Amino acid sequence: MTPARHTPTSTYRLQLQPDFPFAAAAEIVPYVADLGVSHLHLSPVLEAVPGSGHGYDVTDHTRVRAELGGEEGLRRLAAAARAAGLGVVLDIVPNHMAVPARAELNAPLWEVLREGPAAERATWFDIDWAAGGGRVLLPVLGGPLGEELDRLSVENGVLRYADRTFPLRPGTEHLPLPELLDAQHYRLAWWRLGRTELNYRRFFAISELIGLRVEEPAVFEATHATVLRLVEEGVVDGLRVDHPDGLADPGGYLARLHRRSGGAWIVAEKILGPGEQLPAGWPIAGTTGYDALRHIDAVFTDPEGCEELTENYRAFTGAPPDLGGEWTPTVRRASYKMISHELAAERERLTRTAAAVCARVPELRLRDHAPWTLRSALTELLVRLPVYRPYVTADGPPSPVDEAMLVTAADGARRMFQVPAEAAAVDTVRELALGRFGDGEGLTDFRVRFAQVASALRAKAVEDTACYRFTPLLSAAEVGGDPGQPSLPPETFHAFCARLQRDWPLTGTVLSTHDTKRSGDVRATLSALSEHPRGWSELVTRLTEETAAAGVRAPDPHVAWSTWQTAFALGFPDRERLLAAMMKAVRERGLHTTWTEQDAAYEAAVERFVLAGPCGPPLYPLTEFARELAPQIRANILGATLLHLTMPGVPDVYRGSERHYLALVDPDNRRLPQLPIPQLAALDDALNAGYDLATEKLRLTATALRLRRAHPEWFGESAGYEPLAAQGPAAGHCLAFARSGRVVTAVTRLSRRLAHAGGWEETGLPLPPGTWRDRLGGQELTGTVRLARLLADSPVALLVRED
Repeated sequence: MTPARHTPTSTYRLQLQPDFPFAAAAEIVPYVADLGVSHLHLSPVLEAVPGSGHGYDVTDHTRVRAELGGEEGLRRLAAAARAAGLGVVLDIVPNHMAVPARAELNAPLWEVLREGPAAERATWFDIDWAAGGGRVLLPVLGGPLGEELDRLSVENGVLRYADRTFPLRPGTEHLPLPELLDAQHYRLAWWRLGRTELNYRRFFAISELIGLRVEEPAVFEATHATVLRLVEEGVVDGLRVDHPDGLADPGGYLARLHRRSGGAWIVAEKILGPGEQLPAGWPIAGTTGYDALRHIDAVFTDPEGCEELTENYRAFTGAPPDLGGEWTPTVRRASYKMISHELAAERERLTRTAAAVCARVPELRLRDHAPWTLRSALTELLVRLPVYRPYVTADGPPSPVDEAMLVTAADGARRMFQVPAEAAAVDTVRELALGRFGDGEGLTDFRVRFAQVASALRAKAVEDTACYRFTPLLSAAEVGGDPGQPSLPPETFHAFCARLQRDWPLTGTVLSTHDTKRSGDVRATLSALSEHPRGWSELVTRLTEETAAAGVRAPDPHVAWSTWQTAFALGFPDRERLLAAMMKAVRERGLHTTWTEQDAAYEAAVERFVLAGPCGPPLYPLTEFARELAPQIRANILGATLLHLTMPGVPDVYRGSERHYLALVDPDNRRLPQLPIPQLAALDDALNAGYDLATEKLRLTATALRLRRAHPEWFGESAGYEPLAAQGPAAGHCLAFARSGRVVTAVTRLSRRLAHAGGWEETGLPLPPGTWRDRLGGQELTGTVRLARLLADSPVALLVRED
């Protein structure tokens, strides 16, 4: 890992949009600086689809987005930040560009559609021209072409369809419409054909986002020139890289970005699977922090209670093992469906490439594989990968980790073939994925594309499907989480932190992002259910029966279970927000309705249940149950917050999450929250008893962030991390550590079970040598401190050595 040039001590994430442009961001700079962070963290700022609320649909890499205020607006924001002592970190999107309705907004794509494979910028996009007969499929029509012809017209040398525009191949403007369509370098088609016929790489299964080939030096330079200029000129200090796993060579790309940025602080949105570690050779600061999120959440989840909750969930829902009853079978079934349905075009391209390679490479030609065996082998291997992708390059042999992973997957894949001789196709596909036959025509393409498809499959099957099917505890069904093992002991958390401090001390850490399915405080609230599994299960059963007795039955038990949990986490649920989240959940779950095959009757039943259940009379016993768990919820929220802000790494605070922040899946988490500007200015003694949770959390956040900014050496690259072990009967309920011998963090975990066991009693926490003062409660402490005293008024403590 290379030291960063301008390393943040913490960042504050802002979701820019037309309703919150650079000028609006500049207005809150004094507040952000007062909060204690060192850098603003901006969502993508390059030109995007008009009206975009996120900016990940880039249309022009040469310009800063006009709707946000253009480059002048960005420079004014950066200047305001500098004046307040803040830097700027920028989110960038190297994997894809938008396929906008008005195609001329994406000039490189417009050129390629007009001129075809011979276009100067044809190498920009990952298009399989041969598969389309020299044409690129554009699945944009609302129905079959024959039914949509009357809606197509040529005006002023441009082909129009509804609000869409397309360029015309030079010399074809005056042809009759059917001939004109056939003469283009693109083929307009019914949107449903995209699943099987698409011949360009896309972001996951979103055909409106076309894959870029930033592995080509010219493409990299053209798409990064503006951002790198802003870095060179000091407008931007650091970069967040969106979805590196979609790239042909993530490590190579990050190495080039590191060099070209002059060693800027860079984190990559790499989602690590269970037990997976970031490739050691990547010259970046680390990940964006979903791995930290998983470890923080897991230490506040009761393992025994979670097991009981899961058994109650299975009894309530009756879900079969592979349809939400068990995690691993659910992931496997979702993976089969995704690779054969939503990603069918991607699988077919891999199959064609494998067949072509087998026909050309002498050693493989003798193996005599039928195309169907290659397709089956691909499927069985891909669905068995436990992480997003392997990282095999042309620069050397595959890593032992990648080799072992594919060997294990192949062992399982072979067993799916009834004829052992046909199972030999599995070994061929595995060897191709590992680059065993070198590089060259078809070989490189297969190796690269196998990894890219693997990452898309993992994201779609796990995050976007299985996490909505297996839901005993919704807090575990999160990006980067492991619903199959939702709880981890403190020892695992300490080992994770020690590894971060040793290998990736400047990595990013998060609790809430624009992509989390539930904010950190929602998940901390839900984790409290693992300490009260019987009470929750009994409540869900009773409320579901009462709602049915009142005339509204849940469309299925799974919806009831998930809806009650979501409503519980929101406290007093907003009907529109809850309904939107549940409708998205059932469509992503994909068992009764989907985004593309909506069942109107089922969705109407979901809406009736949401409105009559959690948004009806049963709301009151639900909120009463939440009040009963309020002490545990408080402990979880404040504990997770303090761990996040003091553990190794650079914490990112999502806008609004410095207070009690309850947000659901997007677009709910992209709303603009009201910032507590006056509350921050009047925080004195706010953590004492009698203050609300929102103010407690705000004071805790500001105290920790200001401490990090004032003393970066206590938390940074050369800092120390030392686990501290409590002593006594309740030792397991205290998670504590020291940073550089100057700061001690102590938090309460599983507080309901602690209370039922009699509290802290004589349990003590031996402090490192010195005199310590609690920055939150004011106590002065030395030696071994009784936890009943240290945590008497608050479930957390942040101690600083005074001598």
